[in-house]
Amino acid sequence: MLATLAAIAFLLLLSAFFSGSETALTAASRPLMHQLEHDGDRKAALVNRLRDDQESLIGAILLGNNLVNILASALATGVLISLFGQAGIAYAAVGMTLLVLIFAEILPKTFALRTADRTAPAIAPLVNVVVALLSPFTKTIAVLIQGTLSLIGVRSQYANGSSTEAELLGAIALHDGTETAVKHERAMLRSVLDLDDVQVSEIMTHRKDVVALDADQPVKALFQVVVDSPYTRIPIWRENTDEIIGVVHAKALLRNLWAQDGNASAVDIMTEISDPWFIPEQTLLLDQLEAFRERREHFALVVDEYGSFLGVVTLEDILEEIVGEIDDELDVAAAEIDHAADGSFIVEGKATIRDLNREHEWRLPDEEAATLAGLVLHEARRIPDVGQSFIFHGFRFDILERQRHQITRVRITPPVGDMNGE
Repeated sequence: MLATLAAIAFLLLLSAFFSGSETALTAASRPLMHQLEHDGDRKAALVNRLRDDQESLIGAILLGNNLVNILASALATGVLISLFGQAGIAYAAVGMTLLVLIFAEILPKTFALRTADRTAPAIAPLVNVVVALLSPFTKTIAVLIQGTLSLIGVRSQYANGSSTEAELLGAIALHDGTETAVKHERAMLRSVLDLDDVQVSEIMTHRKDVVALDADQPVKALFQVVVDSPYTRIPIWRENTDEIIGVVHAKALLRNLWAQDGNASAVDIMTEISDPWFIPEQTLLLDQLEAFRERREHFALVVDEYGSFLGVVTLEDILEEIVGEIDDELDVAAAEIDHAADGSFIVEGKATIRDLNREHEWRLPDEEAATLAGLVLHEARRIPDVGQSFIFHGFRFDILERQRHQITRVRITPPVGDMNGE
């Protein structure tokens, strides 16, 4: 009798081990395990190898767990029948259910869940032995299961072991917290994943705001434009602004001016221009970033399908898409955004939707328009008048200012849940 009770207790311990192992190995942080493996932790490496073959791992644990639970229940039933007769069957069913549920399921799984990152590496060697011993049975069962699933048209989810972009975005979203630093981290991570979805036309400086030189102007006038400009690279055109003939670097002009003892009239600007680099507006940011790196250039001119000049994009523009605005003492001020007391925002029409979404964690669409003014025009399907209001995508847009056909200032009232950046 005592031997049987000891055997039942031992089997319950094995059941607890199997239950806790399953939870610990599946709940352990995957990034942490990979980092520990990279640092030389052999147990963490074993955890990763076990999880890479999920079918064998889960199959072995479930097989072992069910074997010990059934055996424990059979032994308990035999003992109780000898003591209480046929009523012992009911007593065994109730008693073993409670014991297994509390001590072999809930308790070990709760413990493993709370200590998964420590427990998983500790139990990995023993679990690996169990998986190896039971592999002939689990592989046979896996073949039978796969055959059954194939008959009903279900395919394996583990064919592609790499994380999808959707999974990564979901993981970023789970990086919760309302602190400014946490929000900034989430924004940067999302921006990195967006680099292969965003076109240069969405972040470029529009031709209307581009400082450019007229090659036919007097040299002193050209120097004055360069001196007054906050930029170091300036396109130069001839006849019309679509005819860009090169790019002038302010430092190159300075060297030439120094060589001429400060005599601007003696400087031949045309000898200092570099060949323009034209890129199509559909170029993706990730591709352009790689192109900047390969060409060792920081400046490109964006053109449409007809070859018309649309604007310029720089390496800094792409980096700002990842880390946010990078301002220095010479930068042109970004679009002004004022936070009103009622929770609304007074925003310049030229503000980009991507910057607004990044700053406030909104979900305004940026597929059809790059700027706030463009979004309002797209949704309204007309040029609105000052004082008009619209509700799009749960946000309220009040037109505050307009210059000719351009919307210059808008009041944005986000949904109630987004008033505080939630």
